[in-house]
Amino acid sequence: MVSEFTNEPLVDFSDPQNRKKMEEALLSVGSQMGREYETVIGGERIQLDEKLKTYNPSKKGEVLAVFQKGGPDLAGRAIEAAEEAFLAWRFTPAERRAEYAFKAAQLLRERRFEFDATMVLEVGKNWVEADADLAEAVDFLEFYGREAIRYSRINPVTKVPGEDNELKYIPLGVGVVIPPWNFPAAIMVGMTTASFVSGNTVILKPSSDAPWVAAKFFEVLRDVGLPPGVVNFVPGSGATLGMELVKHPRCRFIAFTGSKEVGLRINEEAAKVREGQIWIKRAILEMGGKDTIIVDDSADLDEAVDGVLASAFGYQGQKCSACSRLVLLDSIHDEFISKFIPKVEAIKVGPTTDPENYMGPVINQRAEESILRYIQIGKKEGKLLTGGEKAEGDGWFIKPTVFDGVAPDATIAQEEIFGPVLAVIRAKDFQEALQIANNTVYGLTGSVYSNSRANLERARREFHVGNLYFNRKCTGALVGGHPFGGFNMSGTDSKAGGRDYLLLFTQAKAISEKVR
Repeated sequence: MVSEFTNEPLVDFSDPQNRKKMEEALLSVGSQMGREYETVIGGERIQLDEKLKTYNPSKKGEVLAVFQKGGPDLAGRAIEAAEEAFLAWRFTPAERRAEYAFKAAQLLRERRFEFDATMVLEVGKNWVEADADLAEAVDFLEFYGREAIRYSRINPVTKVPGEDNELKYIPLGVGVVIPPWNFPAAIMVGMTTASFVSGNTVILKPSSDAPWVAAKFFEVLRDVGLPPGVVNFVPGSGATLGMELVKHPRCRFIAFTGSKEVGLRINEEAAKVREGQIWIKRAILEMGGKDTIIVDDSADLDEAVDGVLASAFGYQGQKCSACSRLVLLDSIHDEFISKFIPKVEAIKVGPTTDPENYMGPVINQRAEESILRYIQIGKKEGKLLTGGEKAEGDGWFIKPTVFDGVAPDATIAQEEIFGPVLAVIRAKDFQEALQIANNTVYGLTGSVYSNSRANLERARREFHVGNLYFNRKCTGALVGGHPFGGFNMSGTDSKAGGRDYLLLFTQAKAISEKVR
């Protein structure tokens, strides 16, 4: 009997024992730097001439690990191996598929500090953010395993006299999982797990900025005995290998999290029917956001300040759910800003191997250059209150940046920056605040700080986002409690971590037998 799902608790790093374990893990993972990992297709380990390296964003040029860089020619080989594995895996009982997920969750718990340390080094998460990422990965394994069992049970249908009827959820086939770098454990594990516990087989093409975490998770799946070919580990360029996998006629579905531009291209290519293709491909897409927090004149300002601070600058603002637009009513604007800016300026920026540094680096040089370009635009579109430049250090460090007096239609108020840049917009009343909140092409997360029941109820009806929060930050969705996915250009509203998510990885088959 499987117990009821509960969220994985976070590690308390104020405990000296946990702090010591994390320090030891950082040393241990650091000693693994330079290791080369093989591509694995159908259980076969493959070495390629061209290599892909992952770098430490806190220390420019430091190579953490080396991978095989798969090209378009590898796509067909990976699809064929996954198809072969699918022939048996699709008939594996749900309870058994779930057991692999549960065992993997336990191994992640046992290797928790190692995974946390890997994320600190590879993607620059601070200790708490890294552990929250790992805890969410555990949650996905546990939650989706239970969901697979639930989906396999008898589903109610209306009784028809003289017939025995049933509805079964069966797997789709071979899928391609393309996760992002910003949640290298949680989202990568979540999309991969949803695929295989539903009876599908997959090609996992990790982000080129975070293949190390994915390689370690693939090792976990191997260690729990997941049959070869059910998950295939194939690093490579998204523009070449990734898109070739998407286009392949035997690819049945694509699970993607990333930018709007790439997501829309995947959607376009997936919609094209190619020779030998006998289905309409399913695209499960999460594509980002331009998320707003509204603070009205009835709110607890101290609570709101802390929530905005965490939402805007947690993990350097590199979350699709991050607050990048703050809408303040005129009546409380000055008081809020006077409380907020000192806290922003107190944020410590630096390598996250040091737990005192709240903000680490942005992911790479390309991201740094893009964010700094937006900051230059922001200096023309608003008043710079703090930040606005690189921070000290031998990495891609940027100071937390706040612009005030930004127009709702300004570039920095409309385009996803994906960095520690916050645009403050003033509104004369709550009605205007809601209009501003809804004036982007996105619709992922949003938050309202208010003690007005009328305002909260109005926001409940009119604030058009997939995940809306009241009197709390707009980041940090919990599996099971906050099914996650957005509207409009934020994606297909897939509701990851929700009870309907596995519907996206299955198809319903109705079976009717005449009773004799």
